[in-house]
Amino acid sequence: MVAGDDAAAINLNLVGPNNADIPDDDDDIDFSDIYARYAVERPKAFDCIVAVDNVPILSDNNKKQKLLKVIKGVFANLGKIVDVHMPEDPETNKTKGFLFMEFEKPDQAANAVKYGDGHQLDVSHTFAVNKFEDFEFYKDYPDAYAPKKTEPFKQRPHLKWWLLDEKFRDQFAVIKGDEVSVVWNNKSEQPDKIQSRPVCPAWDPRVGIHTDLVPFRTGVALWSGPEFADKIRFAHSNVRLIDFSPDEKYLVTWSHEPFTTETGDLHHVIIWDIQTGAKMRTFAVDPSQYQNEGNKGPAATVKIDWPLFKWSHDSKFFARIVPGKEGAIFVYETPRMGLVDKKSIKVDNLRAFDWSPGDNYLSYWTAEVGEIPARVTVMKLPSKEIIRTKNLFGVLSVGLHWQSEGKYLIIKVERAKSKKQTQMNLEVLRIKEKGVPVDLVELAANETHASVFWEPKGDKFAIIASEGPGAPRMSVHFYQMNAPAPPPDPKASKKKPSAASTGGGGLEGGAAVSFDVGGAKLLKSLDRKGFNQVIWSPTGRVAVLAGVREYQGDIEFWDTEDMILLGSGEHFKCTDAEWDPSGRYLVTSVSWWRVQTDPGFTMWSNTGAVITRQTVQQFKQFVWRPRPPTLLPAEKQAAIRKGWKKFSSEFDRIDASQTQRVNREVYERRVALWNEWVAYRRRCQDDWAKEAPLRIDIVGFDLEEDARQGVRELEETVDEIIEEIEAPIEEDPDDFD
Repeated sequence: MVAGDDAAAINLNLVGPNNADIPDDDDDIDFSDIYARYAVERPKAFDCIVAVDNVPILSDNNKKQKLLKVIKGVFANLGKIVDVHMPEDPETNKTKGFLFMEFEKPDQAANAVKYGDGHQLDVSHTFAVNKFEDFEFYKDYPDAYAPKKTEPFKQRPHLKWWLLDEKFRDQFAVIKGDEVSVVWNNKSEQPDKIQSRPVCPAWDPRVGIHTDLVPFRTGVALWSGPEFADKIRFAHSNVRLIDFSPDEKYLVTWSHEPFTTETGDLHHVIIWDIQTGAKMRTFAVDPSQYQNEGNKGPAATVKIDWPLFKWSHDSKFFARIVPGKEGAIFVYETPRMGLVDKKSIKVDNLRAFDWSPGDNYLSYWTAEVGEIPARVTVMKLPSKEIIRTKNLFGVLSVGLHWQSEGKYLIIKVERAKSKKQTQMNLEVLRIKEKGVPVDLVELAANETHASVFWEPKGDKFAIIASEGPGAPRMSVHFYQMNAPAPPPDPKASKKKPSAASTGGGGLEGGAAVSFDVGGAKLLKSLDRKGFNQVIWSPTGRVAVLAGVREYQGDIEFWDTEDMILLGSGEHFKCTDAEWDPSGRYLVTSVSWWRVQTDPGFTMWSNTGAVITRQTVQQFKQFVWRPRPPTLLPAEKQAAIRKGWKKFSSEFDRIDASQTQRVNREVYERRVALWNEWVAYRRRCQDDWAKEAPLRIDIVGFDLEEDARQGVRELEETVDEIIEEIEAPIEEDPDDFD
């Protein structure tokens, strides 16, 4: 036993660990095993907490409570607030200028950051709202600047490389079966294949100015360059519809399967920046815009009006509408992707709208309600200045048809003539001229249905008029816009109009122009059967009358300068027709998607001559590759048109040399095939001669020698009936005795 003061003399080394093994500083102790054993999972509630900075600093408790009440009111609409903590300095009892706010769900906290950040409480205090989790990221962010690693420059092929083709050829894409191919056009010769690859059979290729696009289940891929390398992808699951802005800066994708945004909303549409691949904005689609086709649930098939947005000619604006009694036009500006002036344009009884192809003008029409007439309005953006309005009375429907440069706007008006009959006429607005004058084009009384087709970059337009949709016979009218006529003389208005003043010129068909304007001249009227499309050449002048899809496929080529028929033909059951960008070739096709009989395409010259016919199994679509706008000024283009004979002779020489080269290649290929056949026959004869001993050994004699020696002359008599006569035999009575 040890007692008293002797206890202090006990050697602790005998009863415990050695003191030399215990570090003097706690920082040198390794607690990793303890941390691993008693690890505490980070609370998941942190993603529901936000920090609100720039809060007023107060010391009065009553003011603190009022401030908390005001701040809760600011964030109350963004989600359910669970708790609010505003730290204070214990010495001064003052708040520290920030607080923590906890929401019930993470998406509510995300909304608080999105919509609360930047909220101005008063003149001196603007909230700065961040997620609580972000503080961990910024706390660990290094103080010293570390430059990012620079990737080595990689030369990319020019996006418009195909324009440098020495033969000045165009490209086109063809879908056949489950494969898409891009080829060079060689007119009547076999096209040169550039690239082929499988494509999802439910999708169409869109061959853009500098990109080629093929949708995938996981999104959209853009191809570019001579090798059609994968340029960029856009992740949007099960994309069904796509659309490009006019300048190809933006891509719009739509999927029938909604995706959840950061705020918890269900959206279907995404607008992308094509160059960077960034997601610019997403949109929801109102279920009322869908047209259900029969089935319900997962097997449901829906249709949607596409494109959902209409773009201005320069892609600075895009818009959509909500039609109806309390209608509205939503106009967004790029690249901000927000509403112009942060609000929509309210338009009562709105029905439809369209952009001008030449200016940032928006045209729309409103329906007639009671004593308020229908109205067509042309508005300038972004100022929202009204350029022109046109009141219309007794209107059933209105169609808006812009000329390709925005010089004219045709308003197609259908009115009720009686309870069972309707009447159709056209009013042409001259948008570029002072006061925006209006020309009236009247159709015959029995022409109650009309389709309008403008000449590209020209002043002509065509109308296909009939007694109604699907009528067997129809009239095709060609008009040309002239200089606006002066205001009519009141004294002359009572006189009977002459044929010259009506613009009809005595032409058949019944179409006329109102005599008091004289702005549209009727060039020619045709009575036809089996046409439903007027397809203008991209360069103008040549117009093709075609009967596609529900018609039999009749084709007529017209020169609208002299109004003469250049040529005609037929492509039975034709479903589509498309000009190449140069206006030299027209391709008509029968798509396997619509008609399973004789799918393929026919290429025509611009005078109606057949260049080639191709029957392709499971042919689905033919698409020309568009050309970018020319960089030549107008005066150089005029000089080229003036000296076209010099350029055409050069192209004729190139075509002749190409034809000679092709003929020489055909001759050389045939000679090579003949030589190959002769060589093959000689090899077979040599092999037969070498195998003669083996045949003699097997058979016992030489079959060929025996055949040569065993030749005998045989005489054969052949009886041939030259004539056969049937005659009655006279009976002798004595023969019966």
